[in-house]
Amino acid sequence: MGKLDGHLDVGGCTLRFSDAGRGSTADAAHEAGTAGTAGAAGTAGAAGAAGTAGAAGAAGTRAVVLLHGAGADHTMFEEQAAALGGAGLRVVLVDLRAHGLSRPSAIPLAPELLASDIERLIDHLDLGEVSLVGHSLGGNLAQELVRRAPERYGSIAVLDATWNASPLTVGERVALRLAEPMLQLIPSARLPKLMADASATSERARAALARTFGAISKREFIDVWRATTEFVHPDDNYRTPVPTLLVRGERDTTGNIARAMPAWAAAEQLTEVVVPGAGHVVTLDAPDETADALVAFLR
Repeated sequence: MGKLDGHLDVGGCTLRFSDAGRGSTADAAHEAGTAGTAGAAGTAGAAGAAGTAGAAGAAGTRAVVLLHGAGADHTMFEEQAAALGGAGLRVVLVDLRAHGLSRPSAIPLAPELLASDIERLIDHLDLGEVSLVGHSLGGNLAQELVRRAPERYGSIAVLDATWNASPLTVGERVALRLAEPMLQLIPSARLPKLMADASATSERARAALARTFGAISKREFIDVWRATTEFVHPDDNYRTPVPTLLVRGERDTTGNIARAMPAWAAAEQLTEVVVPGAGHVVTLDAPDETADALVAFLR
């Protein structure tokens, strides 16, 4: 995939993205945003973009936005993005606020801020009805975006992420409270490798993640972790209102994912693809298997 050549001012941060299938309508929107329109977009801007988004999306290729995990960046999706583009989808890659090339953020991270960034990006590119693929933090973010405005999304694929609406056990609530203090105790120099080793099973994936995790400070990572946990709001009555695919690495031991994803699949009668031998970052441990599952679901 190419470089993140797109820029969008979202307030306190310049969001970096690439749009592999941008047509003439979205090009015009991109130029307008660069001139300052998108940077000033508020409620009126979103409403104006929504008025044209349906027509633009219907006229062009179906779009999918890929949302990476905490501490990672868009490169974790490179092989899946290539496969989805090859299947005829318009693929948008982005570095989330406070990650990768979208650093720094002058505003503290929060679920509302991360969600509004992606909503503004979708409006900026006139994507119309869009599908979301989210890993870990990105999966929590995808769920939140659909909860906020289900009519904007055609489907979501959630990779190695907890179920935002899942009831939490007493032990899981305690683990959530203790996670940040435990992260504080880990020396900064050791954190990237520890996180990489815990997130992947293959040496190739661990090396890639160690480089990415090492690009942000310990303070930044803890801020991201805190925002990730704030997406979790147990709700026994909520059901995901769009077609949903779940993908999980067989050896993912992160948080409560190994319990929550099967429970989500059972509660909503969803397909859960469990990838043998893969850890938390299934896109890097099993790139081909992950790409195949996504292409089969989205095309």
